[in-house]
Amino acid sequence: MGGCLRSGRRPRPNETWRPGVRGKALFVGGVIVVVAGCGGHGRPVGSEDGLRHTTVRVAVGECGEGWREPEGGRQVFDLENTSGAAAEVDLVDARTGAVYGEVEGLGPGTERALRVTLGDGAYAFKCLPDDADAVTGPTVRISGSGVRSGPAALPVTQQDLIPPTLAYQRWIQARTVELAEKTDVLAADVDRGDLAAARADWLPAHLVYERMGAAYGTFGDADEAINGDATGFHRVEQGLWHGESAASLRAPADRLDAAVHALQKSWPDERMDPADVGLRAHEIMENAVQFELTGRTDHGSGTNLATTRANLDGTRQLLTFLRPLLKTRDAGLTALDAAMNRAQHTLDTVDTKPLAQLTRAQREKVDADVGALVERLADVATLTDVRRTA
Repeated sequence: MGGCLRSGRRPRPNETWRPGVRGKALFVGGVIVVVAGCGGHGRPVGSEDGLRHTTVRVAVGECGEGWREPEGGRQVFDLENTSGAAAEVDLVDARTGAVYGEVEGLGPGTERALRVTLGDGAYAFKCLPDDADAVTGPTVRISGSGVRSGPAALPVTQQDLIPPTLAYQRWIQARTVELAEKTDVLAADVDRGDLAAARADWLPAHLVYERMGAAYGTFGDADEAINGDATGFHRVEQGLWHGESAASLRAPADRLDAAVHALQKSWPDERMDPADVGLRAHEIMENAVQFELTGRTDHGSGTNLATTRANLDGTRQLLTFLRPLLKTRDAGLTALDAAMNRAQHTLDTVDTKPLAQLTRAQREKVDADVGALVERLADVATLTDVRRTA
C-alpha cells in the first residue's frame, strides 16, 4: 500500500484545517464533503470508530466494486484506488446525481475514508480519474433502514455560475460610477485645502469600494492602486488623520481619483471567473475578520467596524445573485440568513466607533457573530465549488 495523502490539493485561503482531524473535513448545511486520513480495509463494526466499514475499489474498470451488502445508517467507505492514476470519487444519488460525499485527489495505490449517513434510496459511486472520462459504478439500493440520509446537493457547474457572475459584474459597473463620483469629491476637497471636508468625505468613498470585495481579484493592479496598504485610500487616510498638509496630499488624492476612473473605464472589458464567485462570498468576511477586526488596516480613521459593515453589505449583495443556486442546494440557507442578520444588527450598534472604544462585551459579541457568519459562508464556498460531472 502506498503512502497516505492528506489532501488532493493545497487548501484554499478559506479552508480551515480542524485540530484532531486527519485531512480536510467540511461539514456543511447542504452537503457533506469529507477528505479524511487513511482507513483500514473492510473494518467491521466495533473497530476503533464503532462504524461499519466497507472497502470500495476505485478504478475505471471497477468503480464502486466491493459494496455488496448495503445497509443504512452512519458508515464509512474505505476508498481504495487500485488504478495507476489519481481520481476524484463521489458518492451520488443514482437518480438525481446529488452528491452525498466526495474525496478529491485519491492517489494511485492509496486509500481514503468517506463517512456518510445513508437511508433508503439508490446510490452509486462516480469515479473521475485525472485526464479521463467519469465512470459510474453499479447502483446499490437500501430499503427498510428507517434512517434519514445525510445532506446531499446537486453539483454546481461552470455554466450554472455564469448568470450570477454576469449579474454581479453589472452591479460592480454601477458601483464604479458611484465610486468615481465620491473620489472626485474627495480629491476636490483636498485640492481646495478643506481637510475637514476631506475627512468627512473619505469614509463614504472608501465604503463604496469595500462593498465591491468579490471583484478585487479581477481588478488586478487597480486594487493595489486604490486600496493598497500604503497607496490609494490608505495613503490619503494616513495623511488626513496624521496632520499632513493639503499640499502634500493633493498628489495622493489625485492618484486615487485617477486610479478609480481608470477602473471605471476598463471594467466593461473585464471578465470575472465564475468558478471563483462562491469562494469570494466567504473570503470577503474572512478577510474582514483577519484585517479589519484586528485593526491591521487602520491608518488613523478608526473606521474598521464601518468597513466590516460595508464588507457585510457586499457579501449580502453577492449572495442575492447566488441565491437561486443555493435555494436548491443549501439546507442551511435559513441559518445563513439568520447569521447575516445577527452580524448586521451587532455591527449596526457599534460601527461608528473605533475598535479601541468597544467594551469587552461588545468586542466579544462582534467577534462571535461575525465569526459565526464566516463559518456559515464556508458552506457557500463548498456548495458552489465547480465539480466535474463527466
